Amino acid sequence: MITTDILIIGAGPTGLFAVFEAGLLKLKCHIIDALPQIGGQLSELYPKKPIFDIPGYPSVLAGDLVHNLMEQIKQFQPGFTLNEKAETIQKLEDGTFIVTTNKGTEHHAKAVAIAGGLGSFEPRKPIIEGIEFYEDKGVEYFVKDPELFRNKRIVIAGGGDSALDWSIFLSDVASEVTLVHRRNEFRGALDSVEKVQELKHQGKIRLVTPAEVTGIRGDEHVEELDLEIDGAHTAIKTDYFIPLFGLTPKLGAIANWGLEIEKNAIKVNNALDYQTNIEGIYAIGDINTYPGKLKLILCGFHEATLMCQSVFNKVNPGKKYVLKYTTVSGVDGFDGTRKEAEKQVVKAID
Repeated sequence: MITTDILIIGAGPTGLFAVFEAGLLKLKCHIIDALPQIGGQLSELYPKKPIFDIPGYPSVLAGDLVHNLMEQIKQFQPGFTLNEKAETIQKLEDGTFIVTTNKGTEHHAKAVAIAGGLGSFEPRKPIIEGIEFYEDKGVEYFVKDPELFRNKRIVIAGGGDSALDWSIFLSDVASEVTLVHRRNEFRGALDSVEKVQELKHQGKIRLVTPAEVTGIRGDEHVEELDLEIDGAHTAIKTDYFIPLFGLTPKLGAIANWGLEIEKNAIKVNNALDYQTNIEGIYAIGDINTYPGKLKLILCGFHEATLMCQSVFNKVNPGKKYVLKYTTVSGVDGFDGTRKEAEKQVVKAID
């Protein structure tokens, strides 16, 4: 049996950062993830996609962010159970938990933090006859490696951030980028919409709205798409079709744990510590919900920080915790002093 202070379910960015915050408090973490590698959606869905709203990074690739988070937490030596799903949970009389995976691996923890992002997920597929035949033959629901589209003709369908961001990014990779959306208005960030319009005027993106892809043709690979444009029908030659209509999230076995669920998300008390209706079980990141919730990585980082503070108080009853800034105390040992830090700064300046 694996024993730890905090058992984190989900190895995405929020779960990884929770390891760092827990480490500062001398709390040991172990992570379970259903995927065979760490990083969650950042690694599985868009490792090469740039992210623009991480503090301190004007732009960082999703895969690089995962790498940096791993570098940040390796000093705290977290454990990992990968390629296994958290299946059942049992709360013991002493308030601790036993979580067992679908492969029978048991984990004993003082607290459980669910950081499963959107949960298990499947792409929302367009209703197009015969599309399954072309999957991995020119139909791609995720962009894992942009180099696959180097000097190729691609058609992206969708109106959200992913469709906009990938259209912008791949305009410097593919020989021809066409963005198809069923409306003239987009749901994505305004600056991304403006960038797409700018690239359209530069001739780097072909924007087709209002339109839908209604058919696919090709012998062994996608060769042509049928489009319905404002009621009229036409065809477009392409090498790849990338429909980006979002994901269908599912909580999986976690939905049977007795947690309070609202619209496929776990309700938490955001006024305190992101604890669920079951004491000792927390939910952080995209998988939780509360009034005013924003599904942003940086919000998950904040939630992870407060969760760890709560767990510290839970496992150390009566022990007073004094917040220290890492700029003063450092990270290794987390026991520096302000005077020592100031001496180092003066020394560096000199």
